[in-house]
Amino acid sequence: MNLILMGLPGAGKGTQAERIIDVYGIPHISTGDMFRAAMKNQTALGLEAKSYIDKGELVPDTVTNGIVKERLSEPDTEKGFLLDGYPRTFDQVQALEQTINELGKKLDAVVNIHVEEKVLIERLAGRFICKNCGATYHKVNHPTKVEGTCDRCGGHEFFQREDDKPETVKNRLSVNIENSKPILAFYQEKNLLHTIDGNREINLVFDDVKKIIEQNN
Repeated sequence: MNLILMGLPGAGKGTQAERIIDVYGIPHISTGDMFRAAMKNQTALGLEAKSYIDKGELVPDTVTNGIVKERLSEPDTEKGFLLDGYPRTFDQVQALEQTINELGKKLDAVVNIHVEEKVLIERLAGRFICKNCGATYHKVNHPTKVEGTCDRCGGHEFFQREDDKPETVKNRLSVNIENSKPILAFYQEKNLLHTIDGNREINLVFDDVKKIIEQNN
């Protein structure tokens, strides 16, 4: 079973990826893991990726695509793989198509976990931190026991990280939505796209994931 897992930040991709790996035993392939492995093994592409990462720059598609190809060539992907965080751009989609063809593999399904933007903003922008001790809370999922008072140290001053502020979150989501549109359209046209309602309890979402996998295996 060869899968791509898609979804906007906050949609619950990480949780579902863990479940898929546990149940089906296929390798979880994420760009971060691939970069780390390629750099550790000091492959030519790994060293090239490191040169960009060390400077705080984005790794170019050509390097990322090459590292994906190296990873998908490894023996543990013969029974299947779960791609997570790749492809992120339409150029990467085209490169992946070429890689899969060259390796004699095929994609079985693209699982897209869909959650409404306003729900994602609530999930992502709800985090706040105690200024005194650094304890982390969430307005909806993990509020303080007493409003305005830190459970850990009793402090009353809280702050939000820049990344968690609603405007930052909204901009981040907008960029991700625009980037994902042509990717989703491409896989829809190939009849590979399966969109799941991610605004439900984790087990219900995973039930739908399992149905997709079993129908396409």
